[in-house]
Amino acid sequence: MRLKFVNGKQRELINSFRIENKLSWNKFCDLLNVKYGKIMPYFNESSLIDEELYKKLDKKGNYSKYILEKLEENWGKRKGGINSRGSTNKINLPEDSKELAEFYGIMLGDGNSYKRSFYNSRKNKSGTYSIKIVGDSVKDKDYLFNHVKPLIDNLFKIDSKLGKFNSSNAIFVQANGIELVNFLEGKGFKPGNKITNQLGIPEWIKKEENYLRSCLRGLYDTDGSVYKITNQNSHQICFTNYNLCLLNDVRASLIKLGINCSNISKHDVYITKKSELRKFLKLIGFSNNRHLSKVKMWKLDSPMV
Repeated sequence: MRLKFVNGKQRELINSFRIENKLSWNKFCDLLNVKYGKIMPYFNESSLIDEELYKKLDKKGNYSKYILEKLEENWGKRKGGINSRGSTNKINLPEDSKELAEFYGIMLGDGNSYKRSFYNSRKNKSGTYSIKIVGDSVKDKDYLFNHVKPLIDNLFKIDSKLGKFNSSNAIFVQANGIELVNFLEGKGFKPGNKITNQLGIPEWIKKEENYLRSCLRGLYDTDGSVYKITNQNSHQICFTNYNLCLLNDVRASLIKLGINCSNISKHDVYITKKSELRKFLKLIGFSNNRHLSKVKMWKLDSPMV
């Protein structure tokens, strides 16, 4: 049987059980013998929880009063299907870490998550689930191939793919699977248009300074730029994005870390003072050689700069 709960209560049940028992998502899934790709649709309330799992989560029946309806197991199929035939490739579900936070920042910058559903010739609902990080085929090749791909592969224990767009001067790293897309959604990265969804830096990153630094590094590696100001003996680090929510988060995060920066100017946030540039490079820095090669020429430690 499938159980239909009052809106928000199915998610609350799952979250309260996990927090009360101090379980990571990996341990939560192991304890209940259920795949992460199955849990997340329950957690996001895009699928109705099955009665057997509910009984494991609510042994005292505290949430029984929120059950609106019990439905037959094949209800979803009769209604057009809430089950997807998308790839369920097994992945590692990483704990929160500096590496995961940096990857999240990279995704906020040059990444996208896709969740597309369609019906095949047999009228069965199928789907495409993938993430893709895009960069310049020349300037970002080293960064994507030698930093981003290994980062993804090590975090999720998968073999991500490299590719090139035929119609543009762009390359990408891509990884597929419903578990990966659902995991990121559970961490706050909703599939679809990042500006429409107003994606920003999530709380699990904001509340931990080391994670915040790593996330900002991923953001600046992808949507940042470094340069010498024309006809001046000074330099700037700029962050550019068209998502106002993210711009506000980046500026607030820099200030939280003690790095003074400009107000938001159209789509940009600037760091200009030498003392603040030094702070940025010490606390955040870059992993992208596209930026590192320029910064090394600045000689910020020299009294003449």
